[in-house]
Amino acid sequence: MTNFIKNLANLIKVKTIVTFVVLIVFGVLSLRGQISPDNVMIVTSTVIAFYFGTQHERKE
Repeated sequence: MTNFIKNLANLIKVKTIVTFVVLIVFGVLSLRGQISPDNVMIVTSTVIAFYFGTQHERKE
């Protein structure tokens, strides 16, 4: 149970929240047709790469 609480606490960090908000906003804009899917793919890839890159860097 404590491992679950630790994982939940890590999810609530500001960087994680910002990452999910950016991904949701760009996904909604793409579905509405207000932004091209190519731009969504670029931004999403960049945000995910940055997020996981910093996660990996922190573990080492």
